Amino acid sequence: MKERLQKVLSHAGICSRRKAEELIAAGQVRVNGKVIRELGSEADPVSDRIEVAGERIRPERKRYFLFYKPDNVITSVTDPQGRRTVMDYFRNIRERIFPVGRLDYHSEGLLLMTNDGELDNILTHPKHEVKKVYEVTVRGKYSLKLADKMSKGVRIDSGVTAPCEIEVLGYDKEKNKTKVRMTLHEGKNREIRKMMAAFHYPVFGLKRVQYSFLTLAGVSRGEYRRLSLEEVKKLYELHK
Repeated sequence: MKERLQKVLSHAGICSRRKAEELIAAGQVRVNGKVIRELGSEADPVSDRIEVAGERIRPERKRYFLFYKPDNVITSVTDPQGRRTVMDYFRNIRERIFPVGRLDYHSEGLLLMTNDGELDNILTHPKHEVKKVYEVTVRGKYSLKLADKMSKGVRIDSGVTAPCEIEVLGYDKEKNKTKVRMTLHEGKNREIRKMMAAFHYPVFGLKRVQYSFLTLAGVSRGEYRRLSLEEVKKLYELHK
């Protein structure tokens, strides 16, 4: 699959995308023997011969991980404020992997990490409506009636949310907190927190427990496992 040259070089571990743009502009990059100077140029890292300063680059192997992101961790490759990011848990991985989608700073749970841009595009594109399941703890007694109302859609700052499934798991009278399970098929920014805030229910805990058919089974907080070839194939088949 063709990708922008600077992205290909970055994913191959040659340099950052910004540095790749400088190399392209300087005429240091060749594709199939032809010098490329245009930044919008694309190439296939598998079928094309790509050279940087006369040295041919080899396509990096695709990596796929299921990660249990802890609370207070940024879902980003870097953070200008110096906070811990998901990349701090993958320091021994040579390939330039990145998170698929996002979990906000105070949310935890299942997050996919990969260097497969095609799969990332498939899973994060709104049209594929990938199933995501969350366990949410809110202050107060959350009723079945409200669950039914919210499941039909809630108006937040980015528009009305898509229909979802909400199941009340239980109410702790002593702590005055309710745990609910929410199944969503879209990925608006901080969607669950905004939905709850619209009805004045502060969120005290938010954990993603399922992404498509994948779950956190066997993975502890702050740890990860590799996806099997069968799981990767199934992600492509279900959502492409």
